[in-house]
Amino acid sequence: MRLLLAAFGWGFVTIGVVGIFVPLLPTTPFLIVAAAIFSRSSPRFEGWLLAHPRFGEPLQTWRHQGAIRRRHKFVACVSMACSFAILLVFFTLPAVAIIVAGVLMATAAVYVASRPEPGH
Repeated sequence: MRLLLAAFGWGFVTIGVVGIFVPLLPTTPFLIVAAAIFSRSSPRFEGWLLAHPRFGEPLQTWRHQGAIRRRHKFVACVSMACSFAILLVFFTLPAVAIIVAGVLMATAAVYVASRPEPGH
């Protein structure tokens, strides 16, 4: 089971790293999930991720304070808005699918925006 969880953790790390290079694909949420999975499967990989020079600080801030930096909140919310706009412009979907996607993205945006900022 630990091996399966570690594989899922690395899958989320991979998606997160791809998000660095692909516009509108978030990085941090996938790394948060990876860190949570690694906490149950591999303390070594969890430690590596939490100590990472680029990703460690936001992950630790989330873990200890449930906080997100203002800049990251802004990028996340703008990314969701752009993703929804792309959905509307480039895809022909049933109205119910568009409504469900919009409600899910709006809910996620409200959640992200409502998180405290580090140190507050």
